Amino acid sequence: MRPSYLGKIMLRWCDHCHAPVLAGRCACGAQTREVPVTPPGDARPAFPADVELINRIYEEHFGAPLIPDGHLVLLNKVPDQDRMEEIVVGGGIAGIIRYFPGQRRWEPVPRPEACALFTPLKRYVIVDDDAIPFIRDQHMSVLAPGLVFIDDAVQAGDEVFILGKDGSCIGVGRAKADAADARGMSKGPIVRTRRNIASEIVPGVSSWDMAVTANTGVLADAESSSIRFVQEVASRNPDLPANVSYSGGKDSLATLLVVVKAIGRVPMLFADTGMEFPETYANVEDTSRRYGLELIRTDGKTKFLESFERQGPPAVNARWCCRVCKLTPVAHLIRERWGECLSFIGQRRYESATRARSDRVWRNSNVRCQLSAAPIHNWTALHVWLYLMRERAPHNILYEHHLDRIGCFMCPSSDMALIHMIEAEYPELWEGWRVQLEEWQQKAGLSPEWLREGRWRLREGCTDEEDSHY
Repeated sequence: MRPSYLGKIMLRWCDHCHAPVLAGRCACGAQTREVPVTPPGDARPAFPADVELINRIYEEHFGAPLIPDGHLVLLNKVPDQDRMEEIVVGGGIAGIIRYFPGQRRWEPVPRPEACALFTPLKRYVIVDDDAIPFIRDQHMSVLAPGLVFIDDAVQAGDEVFILGKDGSCIGVGRAKADAADARGMSKGPIVRTRRNIASEIVPGVSSWDMAVTANTGVLADAESSSIRFVQEVASRNPDLPANVSYSGGKDSLATLLVVVKAIGRVPMLFADTGMEFPETYANVEDTSRRYGLELIRTDGKTKFLESFERQGPPAVNARWCCRVCKLTPVAHLIRERWGECLSFIGQRRYESATRARSDRVWRNSNVRCQLSAAPIHNWTALHVWLYLMRERAPHNILYEHHLDRIGCFMCPSSDMALIHMIEAEYPELWEGWRVQLEEWQQKAGLSPEWLREGRWRLREGCTDEEDSHY
């Protein structure tokens, strides 16, 4: 899929602090270097569960874990049919993990730079010295005459490492033949070498506290700019009562912190769809108590069930749920409580093309009584996470369980990798949703694949691109 440029890619790396930095110079004084991530480049920290998943995938395929203890890791979501994420460590791209929904499995797509971190113990080939320049420099395939050794585990279609006799990695690629067949070949390709954008990995132990320190100036500038924005918008609209739209996600939490510093305590406006994770409800309550803010809720569950009965489940291209469960209840509450209001919202340009094009202050056509403003519109996900770490803020624990966005547990915009994880980790929650889907499937005369393969997430003939941010 084509990369999507939503703003300047700011990610760089400090080899002295072994940490990501969002500026040309680290707070330690060292010059940083660019990390060649795929656009939009909205990389986020990998939590321990993410690192465990990466290491499990690489150990299964290559016999050894990829990430050494103590190294900082980022994940950068790449446009794909489902979920594909670049693994950033040591300032370079070590590889990719990619999910195949139909087979419910992850595949690693390594890069040669990964060998700066680990040594593959299986699924590798060794080539003759004479073949190295052609493979390494011209990206030619590994041919049978140049093959010295092929690991027994290699099967056609596998990702493999291509090594020299001295153990150095000269390339990566996909096997064209099983190991047993390859050993009997006198000619023909054994591995098709893959051409990658080169990057540099400099291994080194660090911590997220060190990363926060490395970005001291970056975070101070981002915060002060956002605080000024909040104060300016509030001063231009003195008759509008202010609040923070809070979803339980990282962006709304960062926005809340900025707003409280800018204009003091304001209410938290939580659009409760009735379809949230238990951890999200807990986070909303905890945040309200932690910062002493009034919590105002809307209730959209009844309207969701009524709409489902009429038109079936929401889909990526037919997200009636956002309007029914969020926008309409919020509009009713605002009109009843304030008439009009000013809401500060955790919208960022790097989230989607729609939000990248959005004004920083706007009115949603469905909620005309609400003036919305986005203080952190130009922040990347890494800005947000480093800021929350600096502030010791109570982030939603769901982020530590492979979620990169917080919303309804059955959100149709979720990829199948996430949906399969939710099925496994929240069986009771998902079973209730599965029953609803099955009832609609039978009512509408849809095939079993509609439910089994997640086809309910896409509705034929619809082009709705409604944005849920109000």
